[in-house]
Order: sequence, then structure tokens, then C-alpha cells
Amino acid sequence: MGTPARRETRLPDLFDLFETPFTTLRPFTAQAIRIEDYVDEDKYVIRAELPGVDPDHDVEISISRGILMIRAERKEEHEGPRHSEFRYGSYERHIRLPENAREDEIKATCDKGVLTIIVPLQEAKEATRRINIEG
Repeated sequence: MGTPARRETRLPDLFDLFETPFTTLRPFTAQAIRIEDYVDEDKYVIRAELPGVDPDHDVEISISRGILMIRAERKEEHEGPRHSEFRYGSYERHIRLPENAREDEIKATCDKGVLTIIVPLQEAKEATRRINIEG
């Protein structure tokens, strides 16, 4: 039995839909970056998947009003003797930082397509405070 031939259609390939879920429903926004985040002792750790992205040229990390923004641009092309593929797109993710984050001490590293952002945390301040009534 031979390999089935791929039919050319205007509908997206089923596997492309699974690879970038729901991005076809919001074509005017950037695709989301998959992350995991957790608190480890006195630091907040964010790990983001960025396969095929050059962290030196195509990744921007910024912070404004307690919100960390990761923006990435991917340009990937593969050519063979009779076949070529390309993937490209913008990726963006906004993450609200904990209130006790030390924003001026954030560090980021990237290894094998995984961006790791370490946000040091200061000791949490008491959330509630009693107010005395005068008079």
C-alpha cells in the first residue's frame, strides 16, 4: 500500500489546528506563548516555550505596572529537493506579577527553546491593616 497523496484544499490542515489552538478564531492578535509558572521559595519562576526563536534577536521582555510582557517573532524555513515548509508568526503573552515582586532584579535566560524568567520576591507585607476611627 502506498503513501496517501495529500489533497490541496483551502481548509487548514487538521494538525495545524492542533498545533496552534484557537488562533484561527482570532486572526488579528498574536498567538499565545505556552508557559508554566510557580513560586520556589523566594522567587517566582516563569518558563515559556519558544521553539525556533532566536532569543538574541527575536524576543522582547518588558514590564509595565506589574505586568510582564513576552513578545517573540518566529521565522523558520525548511527546504528539500521537492518540498519546502515555512512557519512564521508573532507570539505574545502578558503575565501579572505578584505584588511583592522586585521588578528591578528580574533575570532571564534561554536554553534549548525554553525561556526562563526569575522574579525575586520580597517578604510579603501584611495585606490588611486596621484603621482607627477618630472622634
